[in-house]
Amino acid sequence: MLAFTFPWLKRRPMNEQPLTTIVTGGSSGIGLATATLFFQRGYRVAFCGRNAVRLEAAKQQMLAIDNRPDDLASFVADLEAPETMQAFADSALEFLGSANVLVNNAAVAPMEQFESIAAEQFESLVNVNVKSVFYLTQAIWRRMIKSGGGTIVNISSLSAVDPFPGFSLYGSSKAWLDLMTLALAAEGQAHSLRVCSIRPGAVETPLLRGLFPDFPADQCVLPQQVAKMVLGCVEQPEKYPSGQFFPVTNQSE
Repeated sequence: MLAFTFPWLKRRPMNEQPLTTIVTGGSSGIGLATATLFFQRGYRVAFCGRNAVRLEAAKQQMLAIDNRPDDLASFVADLEAPETMQAFADSALEFLGSANVLVNNAAVAPMEQFESIAAEQFESLVNVNVKSVFYLTQAIWRRMIKSGGGTIVNISSLSAVDPFPGFSLYGSSKAWLDLMTLALAAEGQAHSLRVCSIRPGAVETPLLRGLFPDFPADQCVLPQQVAKMVLGCVEQPEKYPSGQFFPVTNQSE
């Protein structure tokens, strides 16, 4: 498992009230980089994944960077069973006490020509990339309204606007996520709720290497680059307006 650190990062002043972040798919890749960045920044963090061993390893990596066990929790959650999202939301909120930030990161990406997509692949993608996002976001949205606002960052993909052969399902699910971003940003204005979407290109993650083991590394985005933009969406609203989509490529700053 790849460890992430952010040596350039300035920690939030200790006298400020701690902010809270919930991250899905936090045991590797973009999710782990994002959870680590927010934790290192001084946020209290709750994250989930489906593998208990990998979750615990991720948690210990983060605590090795900043030993604040009372500010970090991991939860096993199977996003292929969308009904578990309410339980995860309840557990995360019980631990954190509030939700200032939600990062919808977890996703599956079957690589298959359209005529060969199996019903099981379709159902799995809909459960993880659509249904689970809906149920978790709705649960956190309700709490954010009660607490006076918050920020939701959705990890989309450039495939939402430019899918290539074999990624029809994945690209379609990310297009849905982007449209939800746009719709919720409009609805959220009255409640001080902001919603942004990030569209990475190819990211150096286990998911990418599982699908494209020979993809050139110099054309990949690093998970840390995506995580940095997530933090920007939260802390720099003037630079990352609500309802917008922000691409991340290997040529991004």
